[in-house]
Amino acid sequence: MRLRQLSVLFLFLVVLFSVRVQAQDSAKAIDFSDIEFTDIEQGAVVDSPIVSNAEQVGESLDSGSSASSGAAPVVDGASVTRQDNNRSLWAIFLAGFLGGIAALIMPCIFPMLPLTVSYFTKSAASKSGAVSKALVYGFSIIVIYVILGLIVTVIFGADALNRLSTNGVFNFLFFLMLVAFAASFLGAFELTLPSSWVNKADAKSDNKGFVGIFFMAATLALVSFSCTGPIIGYLLVEAATMGALLGPAVGMFGFSLALAIPFALFAMFPSLMQSLPKSGGWLNSVKVVLGFLELALALKFLSNVDLAYHWGWLDREVFLSLWIVIFGLMGLYLLGKLTFSHDSPLKFLSVPRLFLAIIVLSFTVYMVPGLWGAPLSSISAFLPPQHTQDFDMYTSSLRAEHNAGAPSDRGEPKKYTDLFEAPLGLTAFFDYEEGLAYARKVDKPVLIDFTGHACVNCRKMESSVWPDKRVLETIQNDYVLIQLYVDDKTALPENERFTSSRGKKIKTVGNKWSDFQTTRFNANSQPFYVLLSPEEKILVDPIGADYNIDSYLEYLKSGLEAFKGIK
Repeated sequence: MRLRQLSVLFLFLVVLFSVRVQAQDSAKAIDFSDIEFTDIEQGAVVDSPIVSNAEQVGESLDSGSSASSGAAPVVDGASVTRQDNNRSLWAIFLAGFLGGIAALIMPCIFPMLPLTVSYFTKSAASKSGAVSKALVYGFSIIVIYVILGLIVTVIFGADALNRLSTNGVFNFLFFLMLVAFAASFLGAFELTLPSSWVNKADAKSDNKGFVGIFFMAATLALVSFSCTGPIIGYLLVEAATMGALLGPAVGMFGFSLALAIPFALFAMFPSLMQSLPKSGGWLNSVKVVLGFLELALALKFLSNVDLAYHWGWLDREVFLSLWIVIFGLMGLYLLGKLTFSHDSPLKFLSVPRLFLAIIVLSFTVYMVPGLWGAPLSSISAFLPPQHTQDFDMYTSSLRAEHNAGAPSDRGEPKKYTDLFEAPLGLTAFFDYEEGLAYARKVDKPVLIDFTGHACVNCRKMESSVWPDKRVLETIQNDYVLIQLYVDDKTALPENERFTSSRGKKIKTVGNKWSDFQTTRFNANSQPFYVLLSPEEKILVDPIGADYNIDSYLEYLKSGLEAFKGIK
C-alpha cells in the first residue's frame, strides 16, 4: 500500500517539476510567414543571454531611420537561435521523459507491465532470450512514438506548427482540446482509437520473430491511447511551440524511452517485479490528478488568446480564482471528500496521500494573496501580467516607493497607452520612434524590451528581477524604457501598413515590432533587451532573460558607463 501511494506522490511531483522546467527552459521560435486569418508573431522564450559583438557589427542603427524602414540587421542572432534550439530540445526531451513516467503509472499501461515481461520470460528458452526480446520490444516502442513525432513534423512542418501554435484560433482550439483531455481523465468519457486498428495490430503480433514483437508494441500504443493520448497531445503542442525542427520527434523519444526502459529492466531482473505495487483504484486516482492538472494548464492557452486580442476575459485575479478552485478541488479529492462514479471506495486515508493533499492545499493557500496583487514569483510565468489585476496592493506600494525619488519630467507616452501598461508602475513608451524622441529630449539611454503577451520568461523577469529596488530605480530613473510587443493582434491604421524588406505584409502592431526586431537585430526571441544611445548606437551587447539580479543590474550599469563614455 505504501508503494502505491508513494507512486501517486512521485507522479504529482514529476508533473509539477515538468511544468516548472517547461516554464523556465522552453523556447518558442518565431515564424515570419503570414497566415490570412492570423498573424501573431510569437517569439521564443529563452533563458540565456544573447551573445553578440557590438564592436564587430557596428555601433549605429542608422540614426533617424524609422522602425518600418527595413534597415539591415546589425546584430547577428543566428548563433543564439541555434543555441536556444539546442536548449529547447533538451527541455522538450526532459518534459517528454517525465511525461512517459507519468503515463507509465496509468491504468492502461501499468497492469500491462508484469504481463508483458512474464510473457517474454516464459516464451524465451533462456534469460538472454527474454532480455533480447524485451529490448526489441522496448526499441519498437521508441520507434513507434518517434515516427509519430516525425510524421507530425513532415506533414505540417516545424514552421507551420509554430504558426498554428501562436495563432489565436488554434490557441483557443488547444484550450478546448486540453479541456476535453481533462474531462476524459476525470471520467466523463474515454478516448479510444478505432477497434479495427487494435485488432489488426493484435493479429500481426502473433507472428513469430521480431516483426511480431514490433506489432505487440504497436498494440500497446493503440490500446493505451485513452491514457497516453492526452499526455502525448499536450507534449506535441508544447514541442511544436519550441520552434526546433526535431522538437516533436525529440519529445516523443523522451516519452517512449521512459515507457521502454521498465520492460527491458524487469526482463533483465524479474525479481524486481515483486516490489511493484498491485493494480487497483490508486491507478484511477493518478488519472484524476492528471485531469485536474490538464484543466489548470489549459487556461494558459486561453490566456494567450485573451491577452493578444485584448478581450479582457482572463484578468489575473480571474485566472487565479480558477486555479485556486481547481487545486482546491484536487486537494479535496485526495482527502476523499470529492469522488467520481468510477472511483474505488476510499476506506482510509494513507499517510502519503495525506502528505500529497497537504502539498496541494498549501499551494492553493499560497495563491490566495495573489488576489490582492502578491507577485507569486514561483508561478508568475503562467499568470497574466500584473497590470491586468484590478485590485493590486503590491504594485501600488512599489509605485509609491520608486516614484518618490524619480525625476519629475517622465515624459508623456501617447501611442498605444490604451493597449499596454508597463509592469510595476514603470513609465514606458510602446512606440519606438516616440520613445526615441523623448530619449533625445532628456539625453538618456534607451532600454528596448522586446516582449510578448505569451512570453512566460518575460513575465518571470518582470516578477522576479525587475521588482528589485536597485533594478527598478535604474530602469525608471536612468533609462527611457520602450516596450515593444511582438505578438499583439491590434490592427495598424491603413496609412501605417507596409511591406517589409523581407516581403512580409505588416498589418498589426505585433507584425511591426517583430519585423523590426528581426530586420534590425537579426533576433527573434523574447525577452530581448537592447541598450541604445539616443543616436541609436548600441551601448553593450543585447541579452535575453537573466534571472540573476546582480548580473542583470551589472548589464544595466554597463550600458550607463558606455553611454557616459560616448558623451
